[in-house]
Amino acid sequence: MEHTFIFQKIFQLLKDLIATPSLSREEENAAQVIRAFFSSEKITFYTRNNNTWAYNLYFDESLPTILLNSHIDTVKPSALYTKNPFSPIEVDGKLYGLGSNDAGGALVTLIGAFLFFYDRKDMPFNICIAATAEEEISGQNGISSIADITSTCSLAIVGEPTEMQMATAERGLMVVDATVYGVTGHAARDTGDNAIYKAVEDIQWIKNYTLEKKCPVLGATKMTVTVIEAGKQHNVVPDICKYVIDIRTTAAYNYEELIQLLQNHLHGQLQARSTRLQPSVIADDHPIVQAAQQLNISTFGSATLSDQALLNIPSIKMGPGKSERSHTADEFIFIDELKEGLNIYIQLIKKLSCLKIKK
Repeated sequence: MEHTFIFQKIFQLLKDLIATPSLSREEENAAQVIRAFFSSEKITFYTRNNNTWAYNLYFDESLPTILLNSHIDTVKPSALYTKNPFSPIEVDGKLYGLGSNDAGGALVTLIGAFLFFYDRKDMPFNICIAATAEEEISGQNGISSIADITSTCSLAIVGEPTEMQMATAERGLMVVDATVYGVTGHAARDTGDNAIYKAVEDIQWIKNYTLEKKCPVLGATKMTVTVIEAGKQHNVVPDICKYVIDIRTTAAYNYEELIQLLQNHLHGQLQARSTRLQPSVIADDHPIVQAAQQLNISTFGSATLSDQALLNIPSIKMGPGKSERSHTADEFIFIDELKEGLNIYIQLIKKLSCLKIKK
């Protein structure tokens, strides 16, 4: 199928998706748009919750499988929109609409690349396309709910707006609740053990401490105290102070190791809310990184989260659009960015077919 013909199809698909409200946990109608598109292309697809996936026509169990993934959900539209967020509007080479940039552009161009290779008989690997839900909230009913499908793949290309640069590493996220205990007392007397003061010592340590091990791509793990809560009366020394640490992680530390290191230095008793959102990094000698180098695709380490954090297979992140436009009023993507994205995805998969992907 020619690029131009494919582009016409996926451009209309993107417009249809923009016109279909698809907030996280409310993606039913958008999932139906994807499924109707696959049906119109006579592609067999599979569903679970609001996730939809399909395989190339000549699927061969003996071959490795490459996963192409992006999400159908969006954040809520900003109150500052001057255009209808659910109306796909073309102006001056741009397509406006909620989800156009994050991540509708990546989703439809990945679907376009899937269409290009769908009925090829000579591919050295299979291709699985997955349009998934709840990415914006890292929800349990998103890509995590099809882990039995994704875990059988050998490599994932996760579509997010990166200006078609390739993120070979991505930070994870661990949110830690800390509780510091003191002894209550009267503020007018020199009694008690002020939990706030002990928490301040912790916070100062977190602010100044640099973790020794670093990721060669992402650098140091970043820790930020973002919430603090203590005290109810002005004249009572508080015996409890709670604070929250936002930790943007790298593969340099596993989460258990990180919690233990912090606990050795802090007064607070620590409890991780979740360890689901893991960092990722792919080896420099992996075939997809080699393919990027051969195609002069720039690589970088990403500070933002995506569904990469919920995959347990080697993965990279790349797609058309610009990260800074995500979640902004009057979101848009350049039409030329979509055309370039489709072309580069196809080039990348062609180049990968000349390299050895391990099953």
